Amino acid sequence: MTRQPTESDRNDVVVVGGGFVGMCCATFIQRSGRNVTVVDRLEPGDAGAASFGNAGSISWGSCIPIAVPGLLPKVPGWLFRRDGPLTIRWRHLPELAPWLWRFVRSGSESSVIQAAASLAMLHGPSLELHRELAANAGVAHLVRECGYLHLYSKADAERLSQLEWRLRTEHGAKLILHDANALGERLPQLAKRYQQAVEICHQGFTANPAELLAAYARAFVADGGKIVRDDVVGFSIRDSKVEGITTQSGTVLAKDVVIAAGPWSRTLVQQLGFDVPLNTERGYHVTVAESGINLQDTLMETDAKFMATPMEMGLRFAGTVELAAVDAPPDYRRADIILRTARRMFPALNTESTTQWMGQRPSLPDGLPVIGPAPRHQNVFLAFGHAHTGVVGSPQTGRLIASLVAGEKLNVDLSGLSAMRF
Repeated sequence: MTRQPTESDRNDVVVVGGGFVGMCCATFIQRSGRNVTVVDRLEPGDAGAASFGNAGSISWGSCIPIAVPGLLPKVPGWLFRRDGPLTIRWRHLPELAPWLWRFVRSGSESSVIQAAASLAMLHGPSLELHRELAANAGVAHLVRECGYLHLYSKADAERLSQLEWRLRTEHGAKLILHDANALGERLPQLAKRYQQAVEICHQGFTANPAELLAAYARAFVADGGKIVRDDVVGFSIRDSKVEGITTQSGTVLAKDVVIAAGPWSRTLVQQLGFDVPLNTERGYHVTVAESGINLQDTLMETDAKFMATPMEMGLRFAGTVELAAVDAPPDYRRADIILRTARRMFPALNTESTTQWMGQRPSLPDGLPVIGPAPRHQNVFLAFGHAHTGVVGSPQTGRLIASLVAGEKLNVDLSGLSAMRF
């Protein structure tokens, strides 16, 4: 007979989700003096989660949402190109169309200006915080400073006056415009087709996202935290409070709850009586071992919309967007397209040994996450929807959630990140 949990079994704080966002929330709440339990069906850093296979960028100067002015005319062409940076599984179009329409509409100049301010607040302290977290976890070598270069096949003398670059400058980023000659000196193995690059200076990356997250988890446990591997399927609710987390194995009682379950967060909050337009934005990577390319910086291929990051396991090319259901099988032709473009970027790239991966990004149409208290339950806090920026946004998200759980007054405005903004 299974023993029912009693009041003595009640956990102090339960964080649902063990990715970068969930683990940073758990870590900072723990530092405030609370006992924290993390519940996730996977181990932190598991290959089945987005935290395993992301591009590893810690670019605090990246504060521009995906949808920007001028995007709408490009979307149809992307959708009908197999090798475009955005593709859709057409049988899922009816369920995805409302999200896609909101996504395109969010690309107005006024919306982008507001979103950039929120993202700059969220990303600004990221590199410093990750350095401190990594040092505490004994893996300081996994967080590195670099330049982040956006590569262009066409030169534009007025590029830095464009909205996306003006906003980065306004929010503290230092930019350098490189011409083809300077780019050739900086990256001699790069194809000559690139005529210009914009460098965001003093950015960062992690050389092994999965190991960095696993190290954070080990440090959390060493400091008294608990990690439970289980599937969360619902909640036990009384009045305006969630009293427990229902898992496949039973009930986990909790005083306070944080939902940081990535793309599965929508299903959970629906059980709390509200909804958010959270969609699964699928990304792919190819990691090339023994690539033969000497790269110290991170690169963005602006036409194909993917990054190149030098990692411990090889040179990783990661990005693009595929819209489909969360349980749809991977289409590794997307990864093949990335690899073909990577060969065009680096003609000398050695591709004898490669691995492919697909992961789910939790994305909201305005390019901003949900961070803040749940609208109907006073002991539930929300931290999800970071899309492409889970790594860079996670430590500040953790600090904000820790302050909210502690009942502290924040010195930043989170209204633009509220779940009720839609």
